Amino acid sequence: MPFNIPNLITWLRILLIPVFVVVFYLSNETADPHLKNLIATAVFLLASITDWLDGYLARKLDQFSAFGAFLDPVADKLMVAAALIVLVKLGRADAIIAFIIIGREITISALREWMAKLGESKSIAVSMLGKIKTTFQMIAIAMLLYHESLLGVDCQAIGSLLLYLAALLTLWSMGYYLMLASPKLKKHLN
Repeated sequence: MPFNIPNLITWLRILLIPVFVVVFYLSNETADPHLKNLIATAVFLLASITDWLDGYLARKLDQFSAFGAFLDPVADKLMVAAALIVLVKLGRADAIIAFIIIGREITISALREWMAKLGESKSIAVSMLGKIKTTFQMIAIAMLLYHESLLGVDCQAIGSLLLYLAALLTLWSMGYYLMLASPKLKKHLN
């Protein structure tokens, strides 16, 4: 396991997950709900920024590694799953939406692993649709974590709408990846 700057940043993102979750288990005497929302949103946004930063630094410093390529999407999926579970528990997101998003992530991860074993991993590389889906998802989750009005904007209402849009994009992108993989899978199943 190479210890380079991008991989260390990815590990930081993974270490932020328990910090993020623990915030909501603090008593209201320890931290009032507004402070908990603010801290959780800040931690989630920091994790989102490190997702971009580790990829940028890997390219800029030429510090790519097979381990980093494996760990980065795992860290992303763990953070998103943790956030969605917390949001469902708090009543800020629907369980079915969380199931769709988490289920898609598991399905596409399994598909990518299978395609890699078949030597066809390039056929389902990350697409622009996947990046748009991720952007909607991250903004929605941040707004739902904050949960309060910000500069007159109802973060809960806008975040909910964006999360539903992210779920639609999630299903669309899953269909797209399955469509791309289908010919390769048929070739290897026959």
